[in-house]
Amino acid sequence: MSQGKTTNSWELLPSSVEDVENIRKKCRRLVMRRAAVSAGVSALPIPGLDIAADLSFLARVINDINVAFGLSPDQITRLQPKMRLIAYEMMVGMGGLMVGKIVTREVIAHLLKRSGLKMLIQHAAKIVPIAGQIASASIGFATFRAVANQHIDACALIATEMLSRQNA
Repeated sequence: MSQGKTTNSWELLPSSVEDVENIRKKCRRLVMRRAAVSAGVSALPIPGLDIAADLSFLARVINDINVAFGLSPDQITRLQPKMRLIAYEMMVGMGGLMVGKIVTREVIAHLLKRSGLKMLIQHAAKIVPIAGQIASASIGFATFRAVANQHIDACALIATEMLSRQNA
């Protein structure tokens, strides 16, 4: 991403509120593309493939979002101590499960378990041919997009708050 300051291919914190908004828009487009791919995989009538794909795609997109906002674990450790403290305070205050952390399939699985009803409906829908696959893909798309967009909003809020505190 071209927004924010970069050093040795590292994305650091966005440098303005406009940068935060541009990164948010770019991340939302990324989420839409990856959610569509995930939905395509969910439409396939192969048991378990959709869950494995969702875990993999979502873990990657969450990590990509963290990097885009300068909030990956490696990027946070490179911040000035004052800014690092602010980032950690914000993450703890928000209960940011995935902001500033290495996101693994296990973390994503835990998060998707919170959406258990949606996942149960998605799998039950696959029993009905064609219509069930379409419903499964739609539910998978909506769940993927909702989780990723919540993460984008959390990262944008943290980045904006860090900007305001840095300029204060």
